[in-house]
Amino acid sequence: MTGTTIIAVRRNGEVAIAGDGQITMGDTVLKHKASKLRSLYNGKVICGFAGAVGDALTLFDKFENYVEKNGGKLRRAAVELVKEWRSDRILRHLEAWIIVASTDDMLVISGEGEVVEPDGDAIAIGSGAGYAQAAAKALLGYSELGAVDIARISMEIASDVCIYTNRNISILSLK
Repeated sequence: MTGTTIIAVRRNGEVAIAGDGQITMGDTVLKHKASKLRSLYNGKVICGFAGAVGDALTLFDKFENYVEKNGGKLRRAAVELVKEWRSDRILRHLEAWIIVASTDDMLVISGEGEVVEPDGDAIAIGSGAGYAQAAAKALLGYSELGAVDIARISMEIASDVCIYTNRNISILSLK
């Protein structure tokens, strides 16, 4: 997955999702200040996407419907979305990953139609995911910074290493 980086960090009852603003096609930057984050369920759920924009927006809309239907329960909504994803001919071909988070849960819904709950308090997707996640894990282990600062700094570090990630960083958080 190239073209973006999204990271979610949880610390001390707060969760933050950060994403860069770069949209690329091949080796060309098309946009520098895109918004890849969204707040759902009356501000109680935050999400970020990596991959094809239209595909990700489709997933956001479908996921939001399942969150509403399931009273804000992320795990149940994610499982129902994945069931539909795997059985629907059109959804099966979507090229996007999303991270969804509330104060209780943090999940990755993969492009293969899987739901993954991270073992730790940081998870990332996209081209700079490895860099951002490594930075977040180090900051979680060796600093007292909060979730928002860790997410921001991790994205800055990823943008210094990954050519598909820029420093036009957006952040959403929940306490």
